[in-house]
Amino acid sequence: QVKLVESGGGLVQAGGSLRLSCAASGRTLSNYPMAWFRQAPGKERDFVAHITWSGTNTYYADSVKGRFTISRDTAKNTVYLQMNSLKPEDTAAYYCATSLGRIVTRYTRRDEYDFWGQGTQVTVSS
Repeated sequence: QVKLVESGGGLVQAGGSLRLSCAASGRTLSNYPMAWFRQAPGKERDFVAHITWSGTNTYYADSVKGRFTISRDTAKNTVYLQMNSLKPEDTAAYYCATSLGRIVTRYTRRDEYDFWGQGTQVTVSS
């Protein structure tokens, strides 16, 4: 049973930073791809960032490129999302996700991922 638990959300002023964590149990994250999505009220859950199973490649939504960084600590079996220069439009619930298999080709699509965390809320005030 794979379980993902996000943490690190909160209230921050525009221009500030937060680091989200996603701790996994039931699987070794270093063997599988991981992603972050976010969902604002009344909107769909959108892709934010992806890291491949090898950790070699990372991908980002255009809206966060240059401000957010996805990374992982294999010793802690945890994936992170470092968010800098936050904007009010970054306000959303943030979710981490992983897939059953090692290869995810359409990494921006929600249906590529099989396991999801419960989410952590990020609120950016102007």
